[in-house]
Amino acid sequence: MPSLNTAFAQLNHLIRQPEQAADPLQAFDAADEYLLQALHEQGVNPQTRLLILNDSFGALACSLAGYCAVTSSGDSHLAHLALNKNLLAHGHAQDLVRFVPASQPCDGPFNWVLIRIPKTLALLEEQLIRLQGQLAPHAKVVAGAMIKHLPRRAGDLLAQYIGPVQASLAVKKARLLWATPEAKPQAQSPYPSRYRLDQPEIWLSNHASLFSREGLDIGTRAFLPHLPKTQEALRVADLGCGNGVLGICYALANPKAQMTLVDESYMAVQSAQENWQAVLGERPVQIRAEDGLSQQAPESLDQVLCNPPFHQQQAVGDFLAWRMFCQAHRALRPRGSLWIVGNRHLGYHLKLKRLFARVEQVAATPKFVILCALKA
Repeated sequence: MPSLNTAFAQLNHLIRQPEQAADPLQAFDAADEYLLQALHEQGVNPQTRLLILNDSFGALACSLAGYCAVTSSGDSHLAHLALNKNLLAHGHAQDLVRFVPASQPCDGPFNWVLIRIPKTLALLEEQLIRLQGQLAPHAKVVAGAMIKHLPRRAGDLLAQYIGPVQASLAVKKARLLWATPEAKPQAQSPYPSRYRLDQPEIWLSNHASLFSREGLDIGTRAFLPHLPKTQEALRVADLGCGNGVLGICYALANPKAQMTLVDESYMAVQSAQENWQAVLGERPVQIRAEDGLSQQAPESLDQVLCNPPFHQQQAVGDFLAWRMFCQAHRALRPRGSLWIVGNRHLGYHLKLKRLFARVEQVAATPKFVILCALKA
């Protein structure tokens, strides 16, 4: 396992979350090293109030824990879990770093802000808007990314909401963007965005980090007409719920269903909570930020609905989908069912057959298949 060695700390056991055996990816990259090098050159002290945005697995926060007052904020519950595990693994108390979900504001003033440029630039825009009024006099703001993941738009957003931007030289294929704060009128956030479904006729709110914020994604659109219907009081989970559209539409068609909606994105959970309230009012529901169904009691669900992701940040693969299938299998009662939509080329039916007694194709489009996997 590679070590992150900087002037601040030697971190030998940084893990990603969720963990997997022989993980080919590491929990930090050259952009993390570059940010820490820049911070060391500028200097910090115990009175420095430092904010870290989008620290993927806690590499930045663990390096700086104990050197200054560190607040870390991001949208990933998995990243939060990794931060806590990595703090403990390196002898730090978890409360040494204050974590703030991206669904909540961070309270400044901050002397330093370190930013990892997220894949979703709408999230970066929302974070920069929230930084206005939270910076101390003479605050320093620096963003970092690997060059292949650094769009020009990121620098434009920093200039728009913070101030003039100076790009660094490239080091190990990473680059930093230094933004000099200047007085600006308080910006009006364009988030959350909203869109309307035709069937059922409902409006859905979508906070900044959500996938497909401006309209229903085509996979979910293919799935919705084939959601199961019953008059039974089934226990049903929407796994990876996003804005809650699958769970909400299922609940409308199944008035006795007892629903649980989970997602690892804090802004997804925030969106799902707001949408459930707007559409279904006070109807009981559990909506939570979670590592999938890892905390769900075994054999406690009758059905699971899922539109699985095939990427984690910039890493693409089916590891997360497979993990969600395993979690669903564990959480389902005997003869319970997992309903999914997936791209045809991903071959999910073959993977599901390794876990479930029977896998049926419910419907298909030229691009997607809807599958129902039945537990023995």
